[in-house]
Amino acid sequence: MSVAADPRLNLREDELDAGLELLLLAEAALWSAVDQGLAAADLGLGRSHWRAAFLLRRRPGMGVQDLAHLTSLSKQAASRILVDLEAKGLAAKATGDLDGRRRTAILTPAGEAFESAIGERLRDQIGRAYRGGGLEAVGGTRRILASLAGGRARGADVGY
Repeated sequence: MSVAADPRLNLREDELDAGLELLLLAEAALWSAVDQGLAAADLGLGRSHWRAAFLLRRRPGMGVQDLAHLTSLSKQAASRILVDLEAKGLAAKATGDLDGRRRTAILTPAGEAFESAIGERLRDQIGRAYRGGGLEAVGGTRRILASLAGGRARGADVGY
C-alpha cells in the first residue's frame, strides 16, 4: 500500500537530522539488548547470528542469497553465519522446493529458543515504544521504517 506524500510536509535539514539521530540512538538501544542476550546465551555468537535467526523465524526456508540480500552481507558472510548456526545446532539446511541445488535453512527448536530469548527483549522495547507513541503512531512508524527498508521490506508483514 502506497500513501501519497502530503504536499504540506516540508522538512528542514535540522528536522531530518533530528530524526536520523533518533534512529541511530534507537538502533544503539536495540543492539545493546541483543548484545546482553548474546552474552547471556554464551554461545560465542554475534549480532549477525541473531539477526539471521530472527529472519529465519520470520521467513523459514530462506537461503544464503536471501539472507545476503536482506542483511547486506556478502554471500560468503551469509553462508558463514548459516554454517555457524548449523554447527551450534540452531539451524538445519534442507533442499529447496523449486531447485534441488538450492539449500534453504530453518531454525531448529534450539534455534527458536535462542532467537526467542533475545527477540523477547526487543519485542518488550518495541512494545513500550509503541504504547508510548500511541495507537495512531504505530502505523505511521511502520510506514516510515518500511520506506527506509526499501525492497528489503517486501514480503515483511508491515501491518499497514
